[in-house]
This record gives sequence, C-alpha cells and structure tokens, in this order.
Amino acid sequence: MTFSFRGLSAATAVCWLAAPLGAHALPLLSEVFYDAVGSDEGLSFVEIHAAPGTVLDGLVVEGINGATGGVAGSITLVGVVGADGLFVVADDTTGGVTLVADADAIASFDFQNGPDSVVLRDAAGVLDALGYGIFAPGEFFAGEGNPAPDAAAGSSLARVFADVDTGDNASDFAVGSPTPGSAAFASVPEPSGSTLVAAGLVGLAWQGRRRS
Repeated sequence: MTFSFRGLSAATAVCWLAAPLGAHALPLLSEVFYDAVGSDEGLSFVEIHAAPGTVLDGLVVEGINGATGGVAGSITLVGVVGADGLFVVADDTTGGVTLVADADAIASFDFQNGPDSVVLRDAAGVLDALGYGIFAPGEFFAGEGNPAPDAAAGSSLARVFADVDTGDNASDFAVGSPTPGSAAFASVPEPSGSTLVAAGLVGLAWQGRRRS
C-alpha cells in the first residue's frame, strides 16, 4: 500500500506511523478548502469520508465563528456516499454551478479564514470538528484537541489519512494542495486465518529457540 503524507516531513511521517491509530468513527471531515486565491466563489469545498453507501441526509456542516462562537454558515446535507468513500460538498457560483471537480453536492457557503472551526453534526450532537488558526484568549475553538494551522490562500486542510481520527486537529490535518474527491487511507485488509496461524507458529518457534 502506498501512503501519501500531505505537508509532513519524512521524519514526522515516520513518527506519525509509529503512534497508535485513533478511532475510525465515521463520518469524518476529511478535507476543507475555505480560502482560494482571489474570490472563493464556486471554489470552496468540504469533503466528508464515510463508508460507501452511507446516507448523509439531515447531517449538517456548520462554520463556527472563532470570535463569537456563533454559527457563520450552515449546510444541510442530502446524498449518499459513493464507492470511493468520499462525498464532496462544493460552493456554488451566482449561476448555481461550481468550479470544484468531483462535486457530489452543491450549496452556497463561505467558511471563514482562521481562527475558525467547521463542525459536522447530526440531530444528537457533534460527529466531528475541525478548528484551525491561532485562537487568542477569549476566542472560541470548536475543534478537537489542538487547532490545525490556518491554510494559506490556495491551500486546503486535509486529514493525513481520511479514515483516522486521533482527536487532535493539529496531528490529524496537514496543509496541502486541494484534492477534492481524492484522499489517502490508512485501513489495510485484515490478515487471513492462515496468515495468523503462520505468524503464531513462527512466534512459538522463536520462543522455543530463545529458551534452548
């Protein structure tokens, strides 16, 4: 399997892989692009990862103002996650179309530059949250753990692995080029029964050699 580490040095990537993986609760915010070069109209997007076939109807994506804690924009989702496990919600233009490739849904929104947060929720509460930027005392961070960096114009914030959530935005998200409809995944197929048996036999043999 090939891994892609967006925005990470080789040394940081090695350390990240060595750390225990977090919960894989779905759906998750997998990428957010909120600041295009020039106008954001028709270019912003929010990408969500969930199991293929997941119905997203009724879920809400909210922008949370870092200065006041108020909702700065909201999108009510309608749609089903495709076979790639990704669902891209793209901002529209005044003509009702979008400039975002691989868009699965189109809505009108304009999430703010940091410090701010984007939250994914259902009727019961928050499912996932991304806070980004430097929050001053008294400002409102609605993300998880520590904030991710504020992406420069033309860059997005994307999970290192779309299916891994450690509960810390600073660890989970990296700045890079926008990639709507494309993401790296950490999940690997579970080993077969025969592989597990073979591994167990090798372990027993090794223990026997150490005792002899």
